[in-house]
Amino acid sequence: MNFICNFPLFTIVFSLFSGPLCMMLRGRAAKYYTIIYECVLIILCGTVLWYTISSGQPFTYSMGEFSAPWGNEIRAGVLEGLTAFLFMIVMLCSVLGGWRFLSMDLDNSKINLYFTLINLMTAALLSLVWTNDIFSGYVFLEITTLTSCGILIVREIGRTTLAAVRYMILNLLGSGLFLLGVVLLYDITGHLLMMNMKAALTELAADPANIPVISLAVGILTIGLAIKSGLFPFHFWMPDTYGWATPTSASVLSSLVSKGYIFLLIKIYWRAVGLDVLRALPVSNILFVLGLCGMVFGSVSALRANNINRMVAFSSAAQIGYIYMGIGIGGMAGFSAAIFHIYCHAVTKSLLFITTPRLAEVSGDSLLFSRLQGSGLRDPNSGIFFTVGSLSMVGIPIFAGFSSKLLFATAAVGTGSFRKVILVMLILAVSSLLNAFYFIHTVIRIYTVYGSDYLRVRERGHHSLDYNTAAVILTACNLFLGLFSWVITDLIQKGFLMFS
Repeated sequence: MNFICNFPLFTIVFSLFSGPLCMMLRGRAAKYYTIIYECVLIILCGTVLWYTISSGQPFTYSMGEFSAPWGNEIRAGVLEGLTAFLFMIVMLCSVLGGWRFLSMDLDNSKINLYFTLINLMTAALLSLVWTNDIFSGYVFLEITTLTSCGILIVREIGRTTLAAVRYMILNLLGSGLFLLGVVLLYDITGHLLMMNMKAALTELAADPANIPVISLAVGILTIGLAIKSGLFPFHFWMPDTYGWATPTSASVLSSLVSKGYIFLLIKIYWRAVGLDVLRALPVSNILFVLGLCGMVFGSVSALRANNINRMVAFSSAAQIGYIYMGIGIGGMAGFSAAIFHIYCHAVTKSLLFITTPRLAEVSGDSLLFSRLQGSGLRDPNSGIFFTVGSLSMVGIPIFAGFSSKLLFATAAVGTGSFRKVILVMLILAVSSLLNAFYFIHTVIRIYTVYGSDYLRVRERGHHSLDYNTAAVILTACNLFLGLFSWVITDLIQKGFLMFS
């Protein structure tokens, strides 16, 4: 076996061992170790991506060398490699960009515990990306949930404790529904490996009498992941979860954890259910409608927010709606647009969540809009980075958000359904207009001075190499996705073709 075929397993095992190792290190040493090991993960994931692109073929790694259907499998293709590579870049930037506030928000004796949780979460996220076994997906969903609650509650203020409890209750509900869906699918197919399950479901779906049973199983599984990822109307936990967490936690939870759940769902649809079977089920149409609703209601809630973190958090609910709308559109174009938006949202929301506390710091440590007046002038670097993220969210050309919205519009036109095209175009226009209202208004506010507002500052923000490096990398990723979207969509489509 080619040595590179071991790399996906190495990324998981390396992350699992790094968690306990950080417990034995002091806070700053744990930070530096985590940064170094995440750079190694980026190299490993990048190598897997390069190998699958150059070979033109995916590969599987059988755990313990037991072949299907008895063995547990890890699978890597272009799509998995690209997703893991980008996720690790965002994880690294989240840790770097939020370090200053992490050291302020956490007791020094608990920083190593925080990095233990981050490393275990990394192992779980990578497992969701690489797994070829639907039950293993459930196992690592649970690990992701527990570590997510841990990085929330570690800040130890009342609001984060409440947010963590609410987050855990809803996520455990979602995990329970996902497990119930897995059990039902196993009961009717006798398989847990994705391709074996797909073959069995394709055979069963040939008889229309079996469609209601398949719909029930897939529907329950989908609801579970929809709750965990924050699809409308299950998005109400987002403002407290993202708004009160330390910046690194908010960035990781919004940019990676929710996207890991959706990536697993897309993988299950393609590799465990199959698009032909999925078209016969009502799931896609329901996700399409809920996605459209999420785009509007998330943006309306963001418009009504009274502080910048809650605005960005509610905006995440709207962006989740975009992704599910793409899944509902279906086909290669719809799913490609959904995956592309996962990438766009990951780099953009991470940039926003590590930037907003910097603007607050130079505004008397307040996130209220009324106190942020002129903050972009007091902290020029953060003002520029926040503006880049905001313009991307609105969908201004050259930024990632514009390419993403263009892909959704193109995918809708490709369906040939006049009603679907009208709905998508209308909601895209409404959502973009609402995005412009609250993001552009905030950009204008942070660059506008009225009277003594410019002087309303306790101290100038401290700029570090960590933060500037992270923000520049995320900005570069955003611009690359915006200017060279065809490169990424090409890779995404090659990855989907390898799913078959």
